[in-house]
Amino acid sequence: MDSNQIQQQRYLKAQKRVKDIKGFYTHLTIYCLIIPVIIFMNLKFEPHFHWFWFSVYGWGSGLFIHWLTVFGFKLLGIGKNWEEKKIKEFMNENN
Repeated sequence: MDSNQIQQQRYLKAQKRVKDIKGFYTHLTIYCLIIPVIIFMNLKFEPHFHWFWFSVYGWGSGLFIHWLTVFGFKLLGIGKNWEEKKIKEFMNENN
């Protein structure tokens, strides 16, 4: 592979990462805008049963999973090279 192809691959990978991050923030923004509306509608029209919690937890769980796929695994240290890093760590630990 020549350097032009490598640069193009790196660019496409970075472009996908930016698209993923943008998708997460769009998801978060919509969540933050819609959940208060759902809470308001519930408390105004059916205050004796707080069904909005189903939306908060259900959608919130999906949002958390989206966060994990975009940021979380890398922040938790479980990336693509995790196994290789752990093998090296254990090998150095035994010396």
